[in-house]
Amino acid sequence: MDVRAPARTWGGRTADERRAHRRGELIAAALEIWLDSGWAAVTMRGVCQRAALNDRYFYENFTDRDDLLAVVWDEVCAEVFADLAAVLAENAERAPLEVLHAAIARAVELQTDLRGGARILLADHAGSAVLEQRRKAMLTDATDLLIAAAWPHLRPEVDETAMRMSTLAGIGGFIELLTAWRTGALDVDAERLVEHTFAIATQLGAMFLPPEIVGR
Repeated sequence: MDVRAPARTWGGRTADERRAHRRGELIAAALEIWLDSGWAAVTMRGVCQRAALNDRYFYENFTDRDDLLAVVWDEVCAEVFADLAAVLAENAERAPLEVLHAAIARAVELQTDLRGGARILLADHAGSAVLEQRRKAMLTDATDLLIAAAWPHLRPEVDETAMRMSTLAGIGGFIELLTAWRTGALDVDAERLVEHTFAIATQLGAMFLPPEIVGR
């Protein structure tokens, strides 16, 4: 009979729970600094100071700063994609272009939250190879998500390569538009941004969707 001793606790938490808590504190501190001052301001010393933790706990969880940046990015990106996927699922019974409109509106809304992690995904990542690599992966993942949602509604024998290129171009353009709007280079309100993006998306969709769907 295998009788295991109960896990020791400190302050009501096991060692694993305490480690997970410290990791969460470090990630939260890094995200706060990132939102305040950009990714380049995220340092081991600064993160530990913000989290009120010794640097040994940093290296308990992360190899180096790039490792931390990657973890923060991955967590935020996963949350944003889950959010947008939920919008697609919640509106699945609506017309395809109405679903797309809802997704665009939600993506814009996420950028209006000044303390929302989604804002780091559109920040300037020049100088960070690990973040540039993840930005490229994000574009591919977003393209895959949108194509998967649109696939049941496309015209028969659609050119998959053309569809992917157009979707990638549309998403990339939308990201640049969002970035310009968020940084003040584009002076329009959120509603106009959504409607203009939707108009462009509808034009692209007309290349691949049946006329009866586009004409709704």
